[in-house]
Amino acid sequence: MKELDWTRKEFEAYVLLYAAHCNFFESEEELNYILSKVDKKTFHRIHTEVVIDSDEINLNKIQQYISDNNLQEEEKEQLIRDIKNVFFADGSVDVLEKKVFSILKKIIE
Repeated sequence: MKELDWTRKEFEAYVLLYAAHCNFFESEEELNYILSKVDKKTFHRIHTEVVIDSDEINLNKIQQYISDNNLQEEEKEQLIRDIKNVFFADGSVDVLEKKVFSILKKIIE
């Protein structure tokens, strides 16, 4: 896989949009939460990338960014909280979201 040249905000947008998209339904509440974290231009550009990439590529890109960028413990914890907030934004967490959360948590930690 080629080197990712994402900014920190682009990475954050990618992870959160992947979380919102994992069950193939992005609720308005989930998208609004993500838009509260990243600007609209980044949101739309990264959203297209998340949707086009396969699940395997999504996870590989997330894992690669983390291994290439040595996130601090506090950054990792904040990212996990933000992912949780995406999943809970619409008031319910389905089985697929729980599974993806578990996978993302393992990758991030």
